[in-house]
Amino acid sequence: MRQGEGKGAPRAGRMRFWRLAAAMLVFGVGYAIANRFQLTHAVAYRVAAGDTQSAATAFLFMLFQAAIFVAALFLFPRRWAAVLLALAGASMLVNIGYGQLVDELVDGGSLAWMIAETGQAGNAAAEFGGDFLWAAAQVAAALLLFALARRLARGAAPMPWGRGIAAALLVLLVLPSPVYRHSNVWPEAAERSLYALGWDLATAPPPPPRAAVTLKPGGAAATPRHIVWVIDESVAEAPFRRLIVPKLAGVPHNDFGVAAALGHCSAPAQVALRSGVDVRRAAAATDLRTTPSIWAYAKAAGYTTTLIDGQTSGAPQNLMLPPERALIDDYRPMVGGIDTDLKIADALNMAVKGAGRSFTFAVLRGVHFQYRDHYPKGAIPADSPVALQYDTALGWSKRAFFERLLAGVDRAAVAIVYTSDHGQNLTPGALPHCSSEAVADEFRVPLLAFLSDAGTARYAAAPRAGHSTSQVFPATLIWMGYDPAAVEARYDRDLTQPTARFVWFGRTVIPTGGDGAVDVTAGAKFPGM
Repeated sequence: MRQGEGKGAPRAGRMRFWRLAAAMLVFGVGYAIANRFQLTHAVAYRVAAGDTQSAATAFLFMLFQAAIFVAALFLFPRRWAAVLLALAGASMLVNIGYGQLVDELVDGGSLAWMIAETGQAGNAAAEFGGDFLWAAAQVAAALLLFALARRLARGAAPMPWGRGIAAALLVLLVLPSPVYRHSNVWPEAAERSLYALGWDLATAPPPPPRAAVTLKPGGAAATPRHIVWVIDESVAEAPFRRLIVPKLAGVPHNDFGVAAALGHCSAPAQVALRSGVDVRRAAAATDLRTTPSIWAYAKAAGYTTTLIDGQTSGAPQNLMLPPERALIDDYRPMVGGIDTDLKIADALNMAVKGAGRSFTFAVLRGVHFQYRDHYPKGAIPADSPVALQYDTALGWSKRAFFERLLAGVDRAAVAIVYTSDHGQNLTPGALPHCSSEAVADEFRVPLLAFLSDAGTARYAAAPRAGHSTSQVFPATLIWMGYDPAAVEARYDRDLTQPTARFVWFGRTVIPTGGDGAVDVTAGAKFPGM
């Protein structure tokens, strides 16, 4: 044996080890870039909110998906690896581009909207060119790191290959998507979600038609000309009562006290609000896609219909399906940064001073977590407690809102309801809303009405407890001229009384899967208690 030959093998082994270690490190950096929004929303935000169990579940599922991707990247032959990277890059570009613009994860609804709006691609590129370039730069960086990781790994040791390995890798590459859809794990990784969501859209059955309105409205003489639902975002009842209600002391209105939201997440709460809920018979078989929506009742009563959304610049959100969207005469996205709600107040003020008869559903920007995104930088110290951040955000969001909404309005001609989609759990370390184990604060919302003198008198003796936002639907139908007894029998009691039954919906608010069951809870107790 030549001198040094015995030492060469261990040295070569160590070099291979460090080269493989470097390959994994480089891959990890690239994967973190590609999935930074998944990691931020599903892991970092959950950790920040104290929901470590959900954060751990999300992180482990991301590791599972990363392990499959890196195995395919290292073992595939060159052409297969090139195809893998091209497909991953396209999916990453959609994920990062969307996240860059709206700071949310792509889901089926947002993907459907993007497909529907491809004709606006040129306008979007002109408006958001800088964001798109930054997204493309991130995708390019991730792909370059993936390619470098593959080169390091394949230079360290020969990689096995054969039909069995190829078949196993192809199966494994598909596996996380059905696991994600049929197990309680999340999120779907950026390199794959475009194709899985695309498959969901391609294979989804069309939504069922909405039922026709069978109730007959009465005459229009005694009904308000303009009816407005103002649905705020993440406004908790107790802070609202402490900070905002005192400013309304000189404004005639009905305050119904603590009301129960129809969900502790935005989408189910808003779907239920728009659809109307038969609270006495609500069950797992309830399909809110088939009820006559508020838009249908409004149109049957002679109102034009408008949706104003302060949270999106694209297609309607919160599970607004085509049969429902078709009943909206005027859809207005109205995003305007931290002053969005004041912009909407001005728009509503103009609308209720106009001629004709209108029903308007206005979704405010509100104070969604992270709260520091909803007031000017420097308004309070950056490290302020979450409760102070929330109070500051709520105060900024609603400053002068009601004054500008009601300024110069003929109160005899309008009926305005104000509430929130859900409440907030402001306990330190808690997930504010949409938690896996909902608590009552996630459902506690304010409920106010600004009505004519006769309308205000009608509800003067109404209780200030025991209400649900499910009652907004029947109350509005009564204002539109529909028969009160028929309306209350079909949905819920008018706001003159407590709710007939508390009902709330979870994330699965419309039927999915083979059994068609929805996530609904009903009973005599306030939700979350």
